[in-house]
Amino acid sequence: MSIYEPVSFSKMPPKGDKEIKELTKSHYRTFTFRKTIRDFSERPIPEEAIQNCIRVASMAPSGANHQPWHFVAISSKTIKKKIRYAAEKEEKKFYSSINNDEWLRALEPIGTGPNKLHLEIAPWLIIVFAERYGIKIDGSTFKNYYVTESVGIASGFLISAIHQAGLYCLVHTPNPMKFLTKICNRPTSNKPIMILAIGHPAKDAKIPYAATQKKPLEQILTTIR
Repeated sequence: MSIYEPVSFSKMPPKGDKEIKELTKSHYRTFTFRKTIRDFSERPIPEEAIQNCIRVASMAPSGANHQPWHFVAISSKTIKKKIRYAAEKEEKKFYSSINNDEWLRALEPIGTGPNKLHLEIAPWLIIVFAERYGIKIDGSTFKNYYVTESVGIASGFLISAIHQAGLYCLVHTPNPMKFLTKICNRPTSNKPIMILAIGHPAKDAKIPYAATQKKPLEQILTTIR
């Protein structure tokens, strides 16, 4: 018998063109409120909400359907503090080593720096790991395909789910990130990709003006009919 076995699946109810257009408009309007924040409230978030967001991420397509991702959700204040200090250590090295004026000018309007207090204040952190290769029950390994692309798509699903839940997040990519593998007790086959700090905005939270500027559709879309 062939391994390939086509099966039926639950299909979404069919929609007319008018409904499709309205739904896409509504989805776009919802996402105009999506913002990256650095000033988080300490208001708690139910763990089930975080689990459901990760369930959404797990629905993402992946190379050969290997699903080469792993998510570590952290609410422990002790672990969050460890991650903050380790990230700040790497960030201080990074910022002190920048010799590229163009890169510094690009960062200036965003207002980023080595201080990562949000990693400690946000009620939840999700660490996204990419599985370079899979490990079978007997300990042997197998290759994963299109890992970067697959994890990138799953991360997009995750950020979308976070926003749809009425929450905010900040994507942080310290470089290097090896300390996350150790703190999260992940195997060497797992490569940390990003940290997502998740929560509600602080009462006085603000964002940089530059973050409100998005390219118009005509700059990002080419349509070939």
